[in-house]
Amino acid sequence: MTPTEVTLLWIPLGAGARVVRLNGKVYEALTALRERRTRQDLYHSALEVCVPDGRFVIEMTPMPDRRGASRGVVGEGAVATRWAGHLRIFRYEIRRWRDGVIPDAAAAVASIRITDDVDRSRRILDLVPSVPTPVWGRDELRAGEMWNSNSLTSWLLSRAGVDTDRARLPPNGRAPGWTSGLVVARRQQR
Repeated sequence: MTPTEVTLLWIPLGAGARVVRLNGKVYEALTALRERRTRQDLYHSALEVCVPDGRFVIEMTPMPDRRGASRGVVGEGAVATRWAGHLRIFRYEIRRWRDGVIPDAAAAVASIRITDDVDRSRRILDLVPSVPTPVWGRDELRAGEMWNSNSLTSWLLSRAGVDTDRARLPPNGRAPGWTSGLVVARRQQR
């Protein structure tokens, strides 16, 4: 029997893609300048959920092809702009992938056990298909910051009743979008 556990991975932004890493550094440099603070390391989050029924990975990623069912895709949305969202390169997918892989998991700088409660773990899995899918990188939901993979993770944890304070970032780290997921989850719980 598989032990019950939800693990949060903090993966450096762009760990497997040079373009994403460069764009992230430019974004953080401009944001730090605007906010008059020092630059921080940016992180992308993903979840691994083990329940007695099996092991699942949950992640928001670019859409590599139209064969999403093989990767457990349960949702998708546009990237950067809604009007370009009909093109695959401007789409993201949300995966709840049984026995799946997180391509950049080996690059994770932190792996945090978030909960071992079976009901909360199953609730996370049940919630994945209902996660909001606004345009990635925009604040369409008026939550105060962009929606992205970190929003997905924080939204799922919050909606499942998991203590999100346990999701501590590595030192000098920042997870843009995290607060957005929490804000939207709180609104929906009211």
